[in-house]
Amino acid sequence: MAKAKKANVEDLRSLDVEALSTRIQEEEVRLKRLKFSHAVNPVENPLSIRQLRRTIARMKTEQRRRALGF
Repeated sequence: MAKAKKANVEDLRSLDVEALSTRIQEEEVRLKRLKFSHAVNPVENPLSIRQLRRTIARMKTEQRRRALGF
């Protein structure tokens, strides 16, 4: 699991600023749809909501890191 997270962070760092912003927006829309579908009819894997939320947080952290110049 640790290797998957490290690879994910490396993938995020390789994206440019616009691509990262676009991907954040896409994932947020995906999260909203997933939450709505879960409210109407339970999803097969409810942990996917948590994973998606954490992925978005990682992307926003990378975006903020770049904004601060690190």
